[in-house]
Amino acid sequence: MKYSANSVWENNDKYDIAVIGAGHAGCEAALAASRLGFRTIMFTVSVDSIALMPCNPNIGGSSKGHLVREIDALGGEMGKVIDRTFIQSKMLNQSKGPAVHSLRAQADKAHYSAAMRNVLENQDNLEIKQSEVVNILTEDNKVTGVQILSGGIYRVKAVILCTGTYLRSRCIYGDVSNNTGPNGLQAANHLTDCLKELGIKMYRFKTGTPARIDKRSVDFSKMEEQRGDERIVPFSFTTNPEDVQIDQVSCWLTYTNEETHNIIRENLDRSPLFSGMIEGTGPRYCPSIEDKVVKFADKKRHQVFIEPEGLETNEMYIGGMSSSLPEDVQYAMYRTVPGLENVKIVRNAYAIEYDCIDARQLKPSLEFRNIEGLFSGGQFNGSSGYEEAAAQGLIAGINAARKLQGKEEIVLDRSQAYIGVLIDDLVTKESHEPYRMMTSRAEYRLLLRQDNADQRLTKIGYEIGLISQERYERLLLKEKLIEKEVERVNHVNIGTNEKVQNLLEQYDSTLLSSGTTLAELIRRPELSYEKLSTIDIDRPVFPDDLAQEVSEQVNISIKYDGYIRRQQKQVEQFKKLEKKKIPEDINYDDVKSLRIEAVQKLKEYKPVSIGQASRISGVSPADISVLLVYLSGRREV
Repeated sequence: MKYSANSVWENNDKYDIAVIGAGHAGCEAALAASRLGFRTIMFTVSVDSIALMPCNPNIGGSSKGHLVREIDALGGEMGKVIDRTFIQSKMLNQSKGPAVHSLRAQADKAHYSAAMRNVLENQDNLEIKQSEVVNILTEDNKVTGVQILSGGIYRVKAVILCTGTYLRSRCIYGDVSNNTGPNGLQAANHLTDCLKELGIKMYRFKTGTPARIDKRSVDFSKMEEQRGDERIVPFSFTTNPEDVQIDQVSCWLTYTNEETHNIIRENLDRSPLFSGMIEGTGPRYCPSIEDKVVKFADKKRHQVFIEPEGLETNEMYIGGMSSSLPEDVQYAMYRTVPGLENVKIVRNAYAIEYDCIDARQLKPSLEFRNIEGLFSGGQFNGSSGYEEAAAQGLIAGINAARKLQGKEEIVLDRSQAYIGVLIDDLVTKESHEPYRMMTSRAEYRLLLRQDNADQRLTKIGYEIGLISQERYERLLLKEKLIEKEVERVNHVNIGTNEKVQNLLEQYDSTLLSSGTTLAELIRRPELSYEKLSTIDIDRPVFPDDLAQEVSEQVNISIKYDGYIRRQQKQVEQFKKLEKKKIPEDINYDDVKSLRIEAVQKLKEYKPVSIGQASRISGVSPADISVLLVYLSGRREV
């Protein structure tokens, strides 16, 4: 049953878009909608939860760093805020190729939340309201407004659901079960019934977080210090690299051991995860420590990262040891870890259950297929992670605004962005657990590097209206400089003089027996565009704010040219299928020779293109061939 307030009243203020939730998805959605000129109101159960980091205190990481760079390239806010509030930064996977390089920054979580809140509170066209939304109002399957707990009705033309982990949330450890949101904040208990009445299919998922401990009770001498990068790279393409060269704090690495694992095994019967007390499905790629011990029984130890939560707190996060075990067991197991023998717990570890949706009910634009004007983003869509949430929130906010503008929706495909991969996976593939982005999910990851996110997406951000003219012109200049320099380097001839041979010897590179091009030398694994600068006498001088970026792109473009060309050919084939649109009025029962399962799946998913149809589980290549023949005949009629 929908929630029924004792008194119903109409708010007379005029709004265009309502955003429900103020987590990382809600923040990006609200900022995008308001920056595109629409009066936006953002509802939250607590203003203290704005941009909250209830779990790991960091932004980025493997593949997630790509998402943050893409959010920034489109005109989002996450990258700018973490650049102002990080306390340690690292570029991961530097020993591997550039496709998997990913930036990760340890955040001062209180400062991050405060900085994002400040941006929101000072954004034109945006208002923040602390209140629980209990009903989505519709007429003829079209959004007309929302109703809050007090009975107030706000009329809007579009609604974006960004409820995160707050819907009917329940925090659990041992026998303790509290009907609260993360960090003990208020849950949102009334909206689920309304969504179900609207015909929305719901799931029950869970995630978890480790304990927070008192820094003064940790013996760091028994741990390995983890320092940040000597030269820090910012997340945002608009951040001056010199502004982020700060004194960084350290993180620390330690390990579990057999004693830790034995304590966990002996108390599995007290774990709500194994006793049946927890109903929701947890994330496969971020399991609790009890899950790890059971599933990887032969593993003698697991990594444990001790990470500071901020500069003005002694709380530290125990990365790798999330749990829902009872408090006494938490103390026992944590105190077996080297350096934590006398640890004091500030906040217990817990699991959290919450309501979310089957995202296959959404269009690729993140609008519900059966409810016009209702959009959805973030963990509510069955994903996990701050970065995945923010990416979806941004796209949902953009498309809600574009719907009101009467413009075509923005849908990034799998060859354009990690955001495209993320959303396509969510709306196309069945998922029974929280979805996490990984580099292995991106088929064209050599083209979707974190270093070229601006070249891929900033033009789109400019066309949408979220990127300034100045920033767009900077990109055009950068691309022109890269193109000219790649052309020049391919035609610079290098002789066998002493200076050249000495440089090659310096880097243990095979000496030249005859002349070659500068590009051929750059392609050698041990050499690079920068290392060869001393023998490249005609190298141009680039503007200071572009020099590093241009050099990096020239190096990658030349060094990986063959691989890039091969992947571009694969993308051309992919694009052909994506461009073959499926009419909305198609009747799959009329398509002869389609298997019954394929007919059922195609009816359920309603794919917008042959490409999307081909990625639906249960639709075979033979079914796609049949569908192509049918559509070809239909067009000829």
